[in-house]
Amino acid sequence: MIIKSAELETLCGITSKLPDNNLPEIAFAGKSNVGKSSLINGLLNRKALARTSSSPGKTQTINFYNINKELYFVDLPGYGYAKVSKEIRDKWGKMIDRYLHSSKRLKAVFLLVDIRHAPGENDKTMYDWIVSSGYKPIIICTKLDKIKRSQQAKNVKLIKDMLNVESGTKIVPFSAVSKQGKEDIWGFIQEAIAD
Repeated sequence: MIIKSAELETLCGITSKLPDNNLPEIAFAGKSNVGKSSLINGLLNRKALARTSSSPGKTQTINFYNINKELYFVDLPGYGYAKVSKEIRDKWGKMIDRYLHSSKRLKAVFLLVDIRHAPGENDKTMYDWIVSSGYKPIIICTKLDKIKRSQQAKNVKLIKDMLNVESGTKIVPFSAVSKQGKEDIWGFIQEAIAD
């Protein structure tokens, strides 16, 4: 897809009403500092549309990015961040749950997992949560440039096994540096919004 325009259109906080969009939505979920902002910027050929931060837990809202006035990228709050109170974390959880269950235009959910590490309890919970909400998450293994090529297959297999993914689940290793995996991800997005 040629990106002609990309803008942050709506931010939804804990008490906000979710927008009633009429364009397809693609959601991105993942732990704080897994590289969601870097992925979104990479897919859109932008440097800083989605704000990257060295301090995790920055995205505390559901952010809707309008792409080419054709679809929305929906950036969900990062989970598993220790410095946020449990009460706030629970509220984020409810907010994500409300979005997954009430969006009428959600076409696909990408779950980002750091390829360098075995998925944590939060990643497993999120994967199961997305599945129980009726979606088949596409797994994006981020930070690919931080491991040796020889480790890639082994690490992807570990992520598959630890998340106990359903057979046929799509998994894409992605590097924000080299942009490896970008074309595949766009392919899945185009496929999702086509039906």
